[in-house]
Amino acid sequence: MSKTLIAYFSRADENYFGGAMRYVKVGNTEIVCGIIRELIDADSFKIEMREPYSPVYMTCIEEAKRDLRANARPALVSLPDSIDGYDTIVLAYPNYWGTAPTAVFTFLESFDFAGKTILPLCTNEGSGMGASERDIKRLCPGADVKKGLAVTGSRAADAEADARGWLGANGLL
Repeated sequence: MSKTLIAYFSRADENYFGGAMRYVKVGNTEIVCGIIRELIDADSFKIEMREPYSPVYMTCIEEAKRDLRANARPALVSLPDSIDGYDTIVLAYPNYWGTAPTAVFTFLESFDFAGKTILPLCTNEGSGMGASERDIKRLCPGADVKKGLAVTGSRAADAEADARGWLGANGLL
């Protein structure tokens, strides 16, 4: 029997919602991952930076741009001991500057994903998956990176139908 891990990076605090800023206690990506946990049997792991970005949205995105340009790999609070017991990884993250946050890259470079299936899920406000699927493939040689699911962050709470269809298409339902 295959085992699934939901690994996600999500940011609360001030976020961008279709042209306006709004403070949230739970990030959009985490909301979608909660929906997925209701639909499938999976373990979950939250990717958290040891030194988080600013709670102020405009400052946060500048910090994220700086890290992306510097090819930084921010230190994480923790990592799973191993991912060896998982066949499938649902990898969820917001779109930061056209790709996944560099903290997600830190996570990916910490393990060997060869032979595993990765299902990317990207929350965004109109920029879709960006280059994240390509970047994940580059960082995870030997992994089977499937077509990702782009979820509009401001509609994260309404993503069940899309998540259900995507999970079903990938054999998880």
